Formats: sequence, C-alpha cells, structure tokens
Amino acid sequence: MLVYVALVFGIFGLVAYVGEESLKKRITALERQLTNMQGTSFAEERRSLIDMARSYIGQPVQISLKEDDHDVDIMMYGNTKYGSNTILDVDQDWMLVRVEGPKWTKEKLIRLESVERITLVKE
Repeated sequence: MLVYVALVFGIFGLVAYVGEESLKKRITALERQLTNMQGTSFAEERRSLIDMARSYIGQPVQISLKEDDHDVDIMMYGNTKYGSNTILDVDQDWMLVRVEGPKWTKEKLIRLESVERITLVKE
C-alpha cells in the first residue's frame, strides 16, 4: 500500500516539474518578445498614452478600457453625465484616477496596459 502512495506522489511530482519547466520556457519567450518590441509602434503608443495622461492631470476625462479590463465604476459613473473621471497621477505602469459618482467619490489605480483611449471631456 505504501508503495502505491509513493508512486502516486512521485507521478504528481513529475507532472508538476514538467509543468514548471514549460512555464519557465513560456516566460522566457515572452520576455524575449517584449525586449524585441521596445522599438516598435507598441512602445510608441504606450509612450504617447503616458504623455497624454500626464497632460490631462487634474482635468475631467473619459477613459475607454480594453475589452478584457472593465471597471464598473469608471464605465457606469465616470464616463456619463452622472459623474466624472479625473486623472490625479501617472507613472510608467499605473494611473491614479478619482471617480466621482452621484453620491460618492473613489480613487482607483488603473494599469496603463488596460487603457485603450483617454479623451478630454469638454465642459
């Protein structure tokens, strides 16, 4: 009986090891791909988004997030007539936004990778 238990744990250990090695290879490939993309249009778009966000600090903006990264507060309240989004601070990876709803105010950190577009709201 003890031999079977040891065999089962040995098999699970082998499967875990193979999975870990596969994950390491995928991470290395992604790091290589990101390094190669630094001079491409992806990097230029990111820089222009950061510059745009920095120029809009303190002003009400409309924020469009990518399809996979929705935030209910930003989409429902900040981008409508019932509230507003105001950029408070921006760094290389994150954007601090004050979202004002009809009866509340929240500060949210948004990853710049999830931002598709920022538009200045005309008052």
